[in-house]
Amino acid sequence: MSGRREVALVIDPTKPYDRRIISGVASYVQTEAPEWSIYVEEDAIGRLPDLEAWAGDGILANFDNRRVARAVLKLGIPVVGIGGGYGYYKQDTGTPYVRTDNKAIAELGASHLMNLGFYHFAFCGEPPNRFNGWVQERRKAFQLYLTRAGYSCDIYTGRHIPARNWRQLQKGLQNWLTTLPTPIGVMACNDSRARHVLQACRERGLHVPEDVAIVGVDNDDIMCELSRPSLTSIEQGTRRIGYEAAATLNALMLGEQSQQRTTVQPEGLVSRQSTDILAIDDEDVAAALSFIREHACDPIRVKNVLERVNISRSAIESKFGELLGRTVHAEIRRVQLEYATRLLKTSNMPIKKIASEIGASSVQYFSAMIRHETGRSAGDIRREAQR
Repeated sequence: MSGRREVALVIDPTKPYDRRIISGVASYVQTEAPEWSIYVEEDAIGRLPDLEAWAGDGILANFDNRRVARAVLKLGIPVVGIGGGYGYYKQDTGTPYVRTDNKAIAELGASHLMNLGFYHFAFCGEPPNRFNGWVQERRKAFQLYLTRAGYSCDIYTGRHIPARNWRQLQKGLQNWLTTLPTPIGVMACNDSRARHVLQACRERGLHVPEDVAIVGVDNDDIMCELSRPSLTSIEQGTRRIGYEAAATLNALMLGEQSQQRTTVQPEGLVSRQSTDILAIDDEDVAAALSFIREHACDPIRVKNVLERVNISRSAIESKFGELLGRTVHAEIRRVQLEYATRLLKTSNMPIKKIASEIGASSVQYFSAMIRHETGRSAGDIRREAQR
């Protein structure tokens, strides 16, 4: 493509979700489209350009905003929508749309809480409306995942919007929390809602994570670290959403056909203090899990775990199978893989060094393990996270 292209990002850079999307777009522009000239306005009033005067070539817009969606869909230029899967996106418009994978997000949260050994679970959402279907999708997927694993799940939506009815919202959350069995693992629909739960726990004297372990969604680093205790959160994959949306828009501006709907999986879960606990009643299993979490990458083997808990292999394997549904070796491998995947996504550490960090005997063995467990190569995982 020759010549400069004028592209508007009609999103809200004050929000964590949108800021990460901008980062993904920037990554694409730097590597694939240096000729783009980007229009992005921080002022809410000026976020949407004067469409009659602006002679632009393409728009990336957050379709969770009704005013934006309606305005850009009237244009005769290429448009790509982004969002949580609902909002004001209409599939029959033919507009390409890049969205969050709410099902994968919910399953990641449920899996994390289950791996901590919880038997009781709950989901904290928002009052449903026609525009927050992403909340309902996460709730349904979280509940279904647990049901299939043999667990029940309490649901809370409430009736109040925080900005208008903070006191009523907090009172409702507090009353709900006191009805729940403890210890319990709670997933909130986003980080904001998770912080509401944290506050309600403090008001009712419930300890986090000892009584209530909490997982949020968005992974806004600053807000998660400011929370007390710091908040475990799921990174939605928004940088890749931005990258994929930019690539789709570029194809449209070149006159090429593009996929109508793209769903981007979450990058992973960032564990912090709000879930830093093992909710296992069995002392042997709890001790074994704690030892594995601390030493899995030393590396250790099953025999090292047996030395720590001082019981027979058949006894500990029976307990692991009953309580966790996997073997001791599988748990060691799971923790190693979780750590390796996090390094692949968040660091520039050479793959050879990562293999050494988790005690893999060789890069070849490490690569085979990653591909067997994830279906992707280590290089693929890193490239997808860096887009």
